[in-house]
Amino acid sequence: MTTTVAPPTGASPQAPRRRRRLAGGPAGGRSRDAVLLVLPALLPIVIFSVYPLVQGILLGFTDARAGYNLPINFNGIDNYTKLGGNALFWNSFGIGLLWAFSVTILQFLASLGLALLLNLNLRLRWLARTLALVPWAMPPVIIAIMWRLMLNPSYGPINQALRGLGLPSDINWLGNASIALPAVIVVGVWAGMPQTTITLLAGLQNVPTELHEAAAIDGASTWRRFWHITLPALRPVIVAITTLDLIWNFNSFALVFVLTAGGPGGTTMLPMLFAYNEAFRYGNFGYAASMGNVMVVVIAIFLFLYLRGQMRSRNA
Repeated sequence: MTTTVAPPTGASPQAPRRRRRLAGGPAGGRSRDAVLLVLPALLPIVIFSVYPLVQGILLGFTDARAGYNLPINFNGIDNYTKLGGNALFWNSFGIGLLWAFSVTILQFLASLGLALLLNLNLRLRWLARTLALVPWAMPPVIIAIMWRLMLNPSYGPINQALRGLGLPSDINWLGNASIALPAVIVVGVWAGMPQTTITLLAGLQNVPTELHEAAAIDGASTWRRFWHITLPALRPVIVAITTLDLIWNFNSFALVFVLTAGGPGGTTMLPMLFAYNEAFRYGNFGYAASMGNVMVVVIAIFLFLYLRGQMRSRNA
């Protein structure tokens, strides 16, 4: 005979819930511990990245100028109204977009070819991979100085090589308005190739070899295997690295500043150089900050449209 014991009359039906809440107590403590562990890494980001960014955005709405003890007044959108009619700035913005997209596209194509080569089972492959990283280890200022020497019209090795081949050898690569920007783009491609190459090489090594072997058995050519297997597998890596490259290239400063300082005749005047001159040559800090804010908004719009297009093509 089975006897069922009824619960005491005073027992609360909420007791199991209280026990569950109490059991969740240590989890809440673990969350607090995790926050405390992350805080030392988070504080430098907030202090050195987020805070200056907010200050720069606010500065774009003031009339801040260089000078000792000058008052700073809020002037609303005056800087942006003035900037809307600044043809020189918008010209530099167009040069910046041309520079950023040209360098990013050429850099990707050259890096993809180099990554495919380095992915082959060749002798001394380790040495080639090491040498491919050399430009990455060099500061942009050193790269710019090195290329200024190489492109020197009088004693640069590039013109010397052209002279040895019997070709025109008096080319002023960085002083001629018609070829200065293409020359700087070539330098930008060379300087940015290592990180793109290594990223693509890492993606290539994650492509299953079984798919290539099966496609080869079915009679697929090398080009068809690359187009239908390698590229689709690399798509997430390609989207990530080209997005980052576009941001880095658009925000380039040191390389072009040392190479040409925006010349000749403003043909290589990137928007970052234009804002730098406005701030530190003419002392218009608020106006220069408004230029930076416009650059951030416009590049964010471009990136949003680009990433949305990539996501749509991926889901199609």
